[in-house]
This record gives sequence, C-alpha cells and structure tokens, in this order.
Amino acid sequence: MSTFKLKFGFPKGSLEEATFDLFNRAGWRISVPSRSYIPEINDPELSGILFRAQEMSRYVEDGVVDAGIVGHDWVVENGSDVVEVCELLYSKATSRPVKWVLAVPEESGIEQPAQLAGGIIATELVETTKRYFAERNIPVKKVEFSWGATEVKARLVNAIVDVTETGSSIRANKLKIIDTLLTSTTRLIANKAAWANPEKRRKIEDIAMLLKGAIAAREKVGLKFNAPRASLNEILGALQGRLEDGQSPTINNLANEDWVAVEVIVDATVERAILPALRRAGARAIISYPLGKMIS
Repeated sequence: MSTFKLKFGFPKGSLEEATFDLFNRAGWRISVPSRSYIPEINDPELSGILFRAQEMSRYVEDGVVDAGIVGHDWVVENGSDVVEVCELLYSKATSRPVKWVLAVPEESGIEQPAQLAGGIIATELVETTKRYFAERNIPVKKVEFSWGATEVKARLVNAIVDVTETGSSIRANKLKIIDTLLTSTTRLIANKAAWANPEKRRKIEDIAMLLKGAIAAREKVGLKFNAPRASLNEILGALQGRLEDGQSPTINNLANEDWVAVEVIVDATVERAILPALRRAGARAIISYPLGKMIS
C-alpha cells in the first residue's frame, strides 16, 4: 500500500460547498465532521485541511500544504509565488468570473477614479487597491481594511472596492461601478517544490484533470436513441450545428438491419430544442442522461 500523501487546502467559506460538490462529482467523497477543519476523504493519497481563501495562497507558497484551491484575486493580493496549475470555472453562484470593482453611491456625483483623490477607500483587497491608485498617481488619503459588509460603508467613506459575481448586491445598495480593478476565477495552485516532485505533480495533475472533467460535464447531456437507417441523414441534419468542433455521433448497427443506435453529447441548453427535432426525424426510444465527467 502506498504511503504517499498529498496535502491539499480546501477553501473555507463561500466556495466551500461548491468545492466539495465539485470533488464529489469528480469521484471523491469528502465530508467534514462538525467543528472540524480536517475533511474526511476516501482517497489514501490525499489529506486535506480547510483554510480561508484570503490565506490559502500563502500556505501553499510556504509548503504548509502542497496544493489548494483559491481565487486568482487572493494570489494577486498576497503576491504569492505559486504554480497556477489550471483555471476552474465554478464559483458559489455561477460559473462567471468575479470582479473587484470600485464603487460609489449613485448620488455621489463621482464618475472617475481621479475624483477620489484625498479620499478614504474601504476594501478587503487592500494591497491590490493601493497598487491601483498608486499606478494611476491618485493620492488617496487611506485604503482601510473592511471586515465585511463593505457595501454598507460606501456612504461612510468615499468609495469601496468590493467583489461582485452578479452585481445584485451593488445594485441593491444603490451603488454605481466606476472601474474594475481585477477579474478573477478559481484556480488550482501548487507549491513549487511539490510541483517539482514527480509523485506529487502526478497527483495534482490527476486532480486537475478530473475536476475539469466534472466542470465540463456540468453543462452537457448525453443522448441515446434508435433511428431508422433510412432516416439517418435527416437525423444527422437535425444534429448539425448543435455539436462542438470535433464531436461526432457514435452510430452502431442493431440486430434489425433497418435500424441503428445513435449516441451523442450535446449542450444542455440545446436539449429542449433538439429532442423534438430528433423525434420528428424518426428517432425512437430517446434517452437523455446527465454526465459525471467529460475528459477531452
């Protein structure tokens, strides 16, 4: 039995549930006992610990853990020297990137960042915000750390820099965005020494492949159906333009020589339109099923 163990950092907080769900779809079973920060994982080569996103990249850089999952924004904020193994397009609400935006009250009259000269900015992303104003030669009075509920402080200070995924909280607090400082997605990052270790690198690359496969499968469905051989051209015509580049249906002969079995993967967004088209083209016994992983 292998004694090899990769130490992995899982994000505590807003990404926690989405990350464990992603790992579960990729084939792992992970649970966290009550009041514990040590996940139980059904993989003898993997051990884990939960860290806040704000500190994850520091612990990966220092080798406290070999690899971890964190937003690119916190790698930038901490200036961490790590290997960004891959991008993982998932988050707590959508698969869209998050943005750190400079926002002011709608009624403030401020339209440009330069108008904030001499002002106070509240944010959790302190170092990145300081660099933003310094690079533009805008001498703000202070960039102060915000301990959450940052939108509320926009009318107590001059402006805020806050993270948004959908923009709903910004709109709900009657704020307007005057610039975007940083766009960020979730990343799998690795410690440089761990990445140089062949055994650890293999495990990290395996994790990356399976997680990306689970993400790719999330927006796809598989279709299986039987079709009259005489209708095959019409069936393929119904599929035309619905498949990604390089995708092609699998077609197998059936015992009845007049029929074939067809299997194909399509975007979930087109399933609603394509099923009636296939049925009209002669497809029968149509089965639609979700995918666990899709690895190119």
